[in-house]
Amino acid sequence: MPVSTEFREFVVDQLRAVAPVTAKAMFGGVGLYADGHFFALIADDVVYFKVDDSNRADFVAAGSRPFMPYGEEGSTMNYYELPPDVLEDPERLRRWMEKSIEVARRQKKKRVTS
Repeated sequence: MPVSTEFREFVVDQLRAVAPVTAKAMFGGVGLYADGHFFALIADDVVYFKVDDSNRADFVAAGSRPFMPYGEEGSTMNYYELPPDVLEDPERLRRWMEKSIEVARRQKKKRVTS
């Protein structure tokens, strides 16, 4: 899951143009946080946003693939590949980010109240 320095910097710059974001190295990849919520990750120079039933259809409609850290035969996680054209369009990126940050908020809240 290596992430090149150049790609990490590019992604973080794009995201920070929309909202305050922090990036933390994790398991060979990069975790992306907004307001303390883990809403995205970078692995193998691909950006993945957090999904649930509220936004998964957007990713599927765009032809995105789920994050599969254990290969094609392994399980998937609730993160889908961000379409590259979204990453380069600040207005679209804002909408996709807001949805994924909200997913992260709801999931964090659910864990805290459980």
